[in-house]
Amino acid sequence: MRKQFGAKPTKSDVENYSKSKQWDGEKFLNIENTSMDISIRTMPKLLYKQFCEKKDRAPKAPLNIIPFNNEAFSKSSETAHFIWFGHSVLLLRMNDLTILIDPMFGSNAAPISPFPIKRFSENTLDIIDELPIIDLVLLSHDHYDHLDYDSIQKLKPKVKQFYVALGVKRHLIKWGIDAEIITEFDWWDTADFNTIQITFTPTRHFSGRGLRDRAKSLWGGWSLMTPKEKIWFSGDSGYGQHFKEIGRRLGPFDFAFMECGQYNENWSQIHMFPEESVQAAIDANVQTFMPVHWAGFALAQHSWTEPVERFIEAANKQNIKCIVPKLGEIVSIETSKTSDFWFK
Repeated sequence: MRKQFGAKPTKSDVENYSKSKQWDGEKFLNIENTSMDISIRTMPKLLYKQFCEKKDRAPKAPLNIIPFNNEAFSKSSETAHFIWFGHSVLLLRMNDLTILIDPMFGSNAAPISPFPIKRFSENTLDIIDELPIIDLVLLSHDHYDHLDYDSIQKLKPKVKQFYVALGVKRHLIKWGIDAEIITEFDWWDTADFNTIQITFTPTRHFSGRGLRDRAKSLWGGWSLMTPKEKIWFSGDSGYGQHFKEIGRRLGPFDFAFMECGQYNENWSQIHMFPEESVQAAIDANVQTFMPVHWAGFALAQHSWTEPVERFIEAANKQNIKCIVPKLGEIVSIETSKTSDFWFK
């Protein structure tokens, strides 16, 4: 279990972090003042709702994931396509490169807790065995529902390169990943990965895997751009002014994966409500988008379908195109398909 925590920052790490405008000498900060109302006063009620009030927070039966078809996925295409495996796990094929985003294939989003948070789908770690060689893994931040020790161990022999949020590198090195294949990113850092320009974009969130490493690594989203296509992964975030800045600097985007789910009034500044997710996509100048960060785990008190239902309703009101693919489905970013309500 101890390895699950990852690594504490060393003196050398802190010296490196101090070069970032987001580092205040002790921790990383958001652009806007950000807080959560999780205190001794609110904790009993939150714990009761989390573990005692079910309220359709999980599906009645495990969610099916369409079996992975490597031949179909790896086929060369002029437009990018992807597979969503639930929560924020995305496998992207772009310019004949295979990119894996936030590969949390594990069965438990709280591996260090006596109260496990089980995944809605079964045997998801086995999916890694079927995946092709991964040209690049993108890691948005170090929370357990995005960075999973068991998944990283299984992925080791398949991954050529890691691009990660500033501060996440130390965890991967402790877990046996070669430092030479890990590149850390501060907000707005950009790198050319083969034919794709990749930029780490700001979010309004936090980080940490234990009691003493809160905000000791950065958090963010990812922009992936070629001369023909622009794709954006929003990352976990509360609503904020940074979305318009992302749109101004990098937009318009052809397609975006928007965080939508695990929200609560007590932490509304670090996870958006569905209506805010839609507005954030509009702010960032997104043409077509889909909700992620749902259909994986019950990390908040809402029903498991509420995020997507509210998201679709808000998108329809704004007359913005959104899609809701099935888990495991191969989808082109130019798809004309709209929501088929498979989750009903």
